Amino acid sequence: MKVVSALEDVTPPDGGAVVTIGAYDGVHLGHRAVLAEVARLARGEARAAVLLTFDRHPASVVRPGSAPRLLTDLDQRLELLAATGDLDVTVVLPFDERRSREEPEHFVRTVLVEALGARVVAVGEDFHFGHGRRGDVTLLRDVGGELDLRVAGLSLSALPGAPEPVSSTSIRAALARGDVAAASAALGRLHEVRGLVVTGDGRGATLGFPTANVAVPPEIQLPGVGIYAGWYDRPGGQTHAAAISVGGRPTFYAPGAPTVLEVHLLDFDGDLYGEAARVRFAARLRGEVRFESTAALVEAIAGDVVATRALLCGAA
Repeated sequence: MKVVSALEDVTPPDGGAVVTIGAYDGVHLGHRAVLAEVARLARGEARAAVLLTFDRHPASVVRPGSAPRLLTDLDQRLELLAATGDLDVTVVLPFDERRSREEPEHFVRTVLVEALGARVVAVGEDFHFGHGRRGDVTLLRDVGGELDLRVAGLSLSALPGAPEPVSSTSIRAALARGDVAAASAALGRLHEVRGLVVTGDGRGATLGFPTANVAVPPEIQLPGVGIYAGWYDRPGGQTHAAAISVGGRPTFYAPGAPTVLEVHLLDFDGDLYGEAARVRFAARLRGEVRFESTAALVEAIAGDVVATRALLCGAA
């Protein structure tokens, strides 16, 4: 998959392109179903399969006060998109205030048709774009009729037995309530966050359970406060089972303390400071508890380690 970060660097394919558009945050199973259909259409018509996405979530510009937390940063999103094998080109369009004010008709003509060479646009029936979200599938079809541009409306995919289609919004909601199992089912993988290991308060080592404090960017969605079993992936490719805490450490800090991601690697003794960590959440073990004594906390952590080992032993 070729990645292009400026429209002027795009070379419209000779046979034209089948283009889909969206933030694709999480690259979940619904997204992957859309990409597979885009690839099928493109191959059937000997065209290039192209995704037009953005360098940031459009809501962070349009409504910054209520923009959603992200399931993936841009690098992870591009990795996941490439792994599908469905796309020939992904164009990462800078999204800023000027772009947010662009009229949808202008976007269709200058971006989709002229810059990308789109001959087919494949989007969900609820797709909206352009200034004031005025652009929709009807507008695409109206404008496309003048430009030899066909619109393929796609149905949103739901998991078997699920009451609603898979969406980034529903995955965020599952994570916020700590339901990493539901999030994983919709993502088709374990939810993963990335960040640098930073210096913490050093208390974990004194308790007998040293932890890596992973500084995750604030725009990334963490699971809800609680204790989890999961995996810590090191830059060199090593993977360690881990007991993971997300929360404010209420045994030692007052309510309202910042949320911290602490990871205890099982069967590991080494220095992780400054390392680029990847943490994956496999299962929720329990909620966060304020203990009346350090001894009670240590006992609970020991139980978390036992539970983590029982859940994850023998599978990475």
